[in-house]
Amino acid sequence: MPPASLVTGANRGIGLALLERLAARGPAIGTTRGPRPEGAAPGAEWMTLDVADPASVEALAHALDGRPLGLVVCNAGIYPDKGQELADGFPAGMWVDTFAVNVAGVFQTVQALLPNLQAAQGARVAIIASQMGSSERAKGGSYIYRASKAAAVNLGRNLAVDLGRLDIAVGIYHPGWVRTDMGGAGADIAVDTAADGLVARFDALGPATTGRFENYDGTQMPF
Repeated sequence: MPPASLVTGANRGIGLALLERLAARGPAIGTTRGPRPEGAAPGAEWMTLDVADPASVEALAHALDGRPLGLVVCNAGIYPDKGQELADGFPAGMWVDTFAVNVAGVFQTVQALLPNLQAAQGARVAIIASQMGSSERAKGGSYIYRASKAAAVNLGRNLAVDLGRLDIAVGIYHPGWVRTDMGGAGADIAVDTAADGLVARFDALGPATTGRFENYDGTQMPF
């Protein structure tokens, strides 16, 4: 059996669209911390994962038990501070929870699944970040989400250095402003547009492109 692809936070939105495309091409695993969507992503395998819970991450690694993973897509993320006001918003607990998912969750997932990635030749890690993490696109507000995505970009850049020595490429991606529950109905592009573009980016990911921060359409994103 060829190495599988794994997508975290795959129960809806961009994650589900990515899982559907990857499952149509080969073995694919979707993770969710809640109920598994009925009938979604035919052919995909579902596993439970809360990326903010180290015990859950460890349980996933144990369940996979060295199974080769050719692609790990770190898609799970939260945006709880949308609409928060500077004068009285952005409570400390919200910072902790967001970084636990959007930053530590990415690192812990990659760390726990490193043996699975090493078991596949030329494996890849894809980190779904955001243009809101770019210091050149600072527009104020959403401080927690912006800071967490900036950290995710930095994390991906540094992982690319260390994992490159193990023949594992790391890509960091802005999926576009997508019409999802998180992006809202007024966003620029459809889920299918984002997912098609991202899968093309994953296909192009390798030693020559590792560490890049790219838009879903392949254009370079500013750090």
